[in-house]
Amino acid sequence: MSLSGKTLFITGASRGIGKAIALRAARDGAQVAILGKTTQPHPTLPGTIHSAAAEVEAAGGRALALAADVRDEAAVRDAVARAAAHFGGIDILVNNASAISLTTTAATTMKRFDLMMAVNVRATFLCAQTCLPWLTKASNAHILNLAPPVDLRPAWFQNHVAYTISKLGMSLCVLGMAEEFRASGIAVNALWPRTIIATSALSQVGDASLLQAARKPEIVADAAHAILCRPSRTCTGNFFLDEDVLRTEGVTNFDPYAVVPGTTAFIPDLFVDG
Repeated sequence: MSLSGKTLFITGASRGIGKAIALRAARDGAQVAILGKTTQPHPTLPGTIHSAAAEVEAAGGRALALAADVRDEAAVRDAVARAAAHFGGIDILVNNASAISLTTTAATTMKRFDLMMAVNVRATFLCAQTCLPWLTKASNAHILNLAPPVDLRPAWFQNHVAYTISKLGMSLCVLGMAEEFRASGIAVNALWPRTIIATSALSQVGDASLLQAARKPEIVADAAHAILCRPSRTCTGNFFLDEDVLRTEGVTNFDPYAVVPGTTAFIPDLFVDG
């Protein structure tokens, strides 16, 4: 199982899960287009597209840092064209970029509502549409959305309606596109963490104590790697949880993924039953 020679286009790859997926692919010798907005060091968030690109190359891959806002159609289309020209095509699209606001209806501003819909739903659709001509030429093409299983129980909506709608919009793209692209041999799947993951997004929506019950982004990256190595014609339309994927790959020891060594009481992520 290897991504050697494959070209990945990853959104939101300057830090967190996106960067972890890029680094895992780089260890195989993959080529990674890193799309993100952060070109200069941020006062509170770690990493830039350029530092992530340097890490990818240090890990054994090739990298191309692409500065773009996924809400900007022209910028996304230009970035995809540049990546395809630079690497000679695109084999895999990872829709990782996401915006979050766990706010009630009354507390969600329309500016924040529009941001989540644009980054989570619109950009996922736009990137898939824009990468499609290249994916149709790839021998084992994949689209992987960092999106939850489709679950319409009110409990997942009641406290943050807008965010849930936006994330399930990404999930519905999986449902539709998996069937639409099935004949073309392009796999479309979703991947979601079973537990909360130690990312900058977690620190923005909760206090530092949450990190004590979180796992590292590498667990999602290892699961993504396993999915992206599978045959695209027989692995599509799935809603995977990271831990379940790794168990099917024979992983039984999850201790190395714990932020705090020895932790066993992890907090389930949103949209996952405890």
